[in-house]
Amino acid sequence: MTGTPPNGQNDPHVTPHGQGDSTTTPSGQDDPRNTPTRQDNSDPAQSDTETAEAETAEAETAQGAVTARISAHFGDRVDISESYGDTTADVAPADWIALLTYARDNLGHIFFDWLTGVDDPPDAFLVVAHVYNPESGSRLLLRTRVPKDRPHLPTAVGVYRGANWHERETYEMFGVIFDDHPYLVPLLLPDGFEGHPLRKDFILAARVAKPWPGAKEPGESGHGSPSRRKTLPPGVPADWGPPDA
Repeated sequence: MTGTPPNGQNDPHVTPHGQGDSTTTPSGQDDPRNTPTRQDNSDPAQSDTETAEAETAEAETAQGAVTARISAHFGDRVDISESYGDTTADVAPADWIALLTYARDNLGHIFFDWLTGVDDPPDAFLVVAHVYNPESGSRLLLRTRVPKDRPHLPTAVGVYRGANWHERETYEMFGVIFDDHPYLVPLLLPDGFEGHPLRKDFILAARVAKPWPGAKEPGESGHGSPSRRKTLPPGVPADWGPPDA
């Protein structure tokens, strides 16, 4: 009696699993569908850090080039420094328009951001302009200094038209006069207002004429430290205001 070998063993018509069969790949080896995918073990956070560092280095190089060009053009008439992370260029009022024009035409800082004043006691005002280069992303602070006894500065409207309203505000808040401005009149304050409210010697009338709102301060209940309400603002005469001021 002839039996069939289990699982086809010793049967010449049966080929063991994959052996000698050119069309069969044992256990799927060399099958491109089963080729393991190469894993990327790089750290995404490290890659982002390296990219940020490279961008920072590039920005610092570009900013260094801007600083060098300003120094080469104006020589000892400009003082270059860093202020709040921005490159700052200080010049005398006589070079103010030349500095603004050079920043716009030669350095690509065509975007005018803002202009304002700073009371710099005891005898001067700073005028500060912030400009931006949209291509390189670099920023510049441009500053000049005018004396309080003659606070005159040429208008920047001919270089940056956006300086118009900024100069009007600086004029009414600090009293800086921008010569040849096309319409140097108050912008924010009501008609008839006297004085320049952002000067440090300006008397804060509201703090003397009105009581402070809100809960009582320490000392107002009859004990504790003196109340701020009874302390006059700097520059206010001792006999000015309500009797209990």
